[in-house]
Amino acid sequence: MKVKILLACAGGMSTTMLVKKIKEAGAAQGYEVECEAYAVNVIKKVGQDADCVLLGPQAGFMLKKTQAELPEVPMAVIGMQDYGMMNGKGAFDLALSVMKKQ
Repeated sequence: MKVKILLACAGGMSTTMLVKKIKEAGAAQGYEVECEAYAVNVIKKVGQDADCVLLGPQAGFMLKKTQAELPEVPMAVIGMQDYGMMNGKGAFDLALSVMKKQ
C-alpha cells in the first residue's frame, strides 16, 4: 500500500532528518511511503493530495489553522519524545492511527 505523508515544521529543515526514518519504518510494515518535509506555511499549497500531515512539535501551535486549510487531510502533532529521538516508527505509527480515524 502506498501512502503520502508530509512533515511540517517551522522551517522545513529539522524534519528532513525524520523523513528517511519514516520511510524505513513504513517499508518494514509493508508500505511504500512517499514522505517529504516542508515549512508549515506552505503545507496548504503542497498538501492537497497527502494522506496525512504530521507537524513537528515546534509547529504544533499551527495545527488548528492547518486543519482548517486542509480539512480533508488527517493531521497530528508528533510528540516531543518521538521527534527528539527521530523515532521514525513512532511517527509512522502516529500517521497510521490518524489516517484510520478519518
